[in-house]
Amino acid sequence: MTQDTILANARLVLPDEVITGHVVLRDGLIAEIGTGAAVPADALDCEGDFIAPGLIELHTDNLERHMSPRPKVSWPHAPAILAHDRELAGTGITTVFDAMRVGSIPTGKGRYLKYARELSSEMLALRAQGVLKISHFLHLRAEICSETLTEELAEFTADDRVGIVSLMDHTPGQRQFRDIDKMKAYVMGKNNLTENEFAQHVAKLQGLQNRLGAQHEAAAVAEAGRLGAVLASHDDTTSDQVGVSAAHGVVVAEFPTTVEAAEACRDKGIAIIMGAPNLVRGGSHSGNVAASDLAERDLLDILSSDYVPAALLLSAVQLGEMWGDMARGIATVTRTPARSVGLKDRGDIAVGQRADLVRFARIDGMAAAREVFSQGRQVA
Repeated sequence: MTQDTILANARLVLPDEVITGHVVLRDGLIAEIGTGAAVPADALDCEGDFIAPGLIELHTDNLERHMSPRPKVSWPHAPAILAHDRELAGTGITTVFDAMRVGSIPTGKGRYLKYARELSSEMLALRAQGVLKISHFLHLRAEICSETLTEELAEFTADDRVGIVSLMDHTPGQRQFRDIDKMKAYVMGKNNLTENEFAQHVAKLQGLQNRLGAQHEAAAVAEAGRLGAVLASHDDTTSDQVGVSAAHGVVVAEFPTTVEAAEACRDKGIAIIMGAPNLVRGGSHSGNVAASDLAERDLLDILSSDYVPAALLLSAVQLGEMWGDMARGIATVTRTPARSVGLKDRGDIAVGQRADLVRFARIDGMAAAREVFSQGRQVA
């Protein structure tokens, strides 16, 4: 017989409220929910800690950090994937869309080489072997300003668990890199370029955009449809750019850089994703709009940990306290991201949902994950 797991005397973060109660996990699903602080003899006493749905991460570059832990250092993919998987589990993330760049620049200095197809195959193989603790999908970051985007996208099939294709355009002078000086400091430091080499780099990227940008953008939109993936935009800055995104069928907007763009997303019914580190730090590291400003204007729907996995839970709790509604804050990292990408079996504490849960406490201003369950199995 399957043994139930009972988490009792907890503050359960339900879709619209927080209640004191217990939850029963059975056969990988949530089987029962009850109210009250009673602790049955065979239950775990959560001592008033919060229990929320497992966190849903739509965009994280964390895997790339494990693949290259130091500049010019490459780490074997399989150990990098395992380390990434376990790090996310430890922060309360139970479903992740791993961001992988497609579209490379194999020529010249400061080049970007292809890696996504090989990495995703290794990810799927590890999943098939049952060694991953949490649920992994792919998020293909389609780099419009590249040389090989169309060819790389063609290598993926509907069997690859591609959940998101995002339109990424890092052409200097617009979107994330409107401020060339900020781009200069970032790119020169990262790639050890001279002033002249940076100028050549900018000219090359702008040339690629002029020559291939429209073709690549159309191909990425078409490939998202072929793969059955949700389409996302990235770094929309103006209302006109949002209009183009909406015409393409974009469902979620990652990191709009201005209030203007965020307001246009709201008008078009496009869900707005902002970075959890932006919220925790109190502003954007690249000088764009602060996540807190959008939250105060009711222009924030989903949070992404981006480059700091531990920021996801903390930022959602901070939003809950800012809004005076913990259920609403937690929904930005659970129910709302799940529904935005078509996942209906997770993201809520409700009978019949996957038993993906995180128990956490507020300690000295932090949100500390104490225990994490994926399909009823404790993974952290």
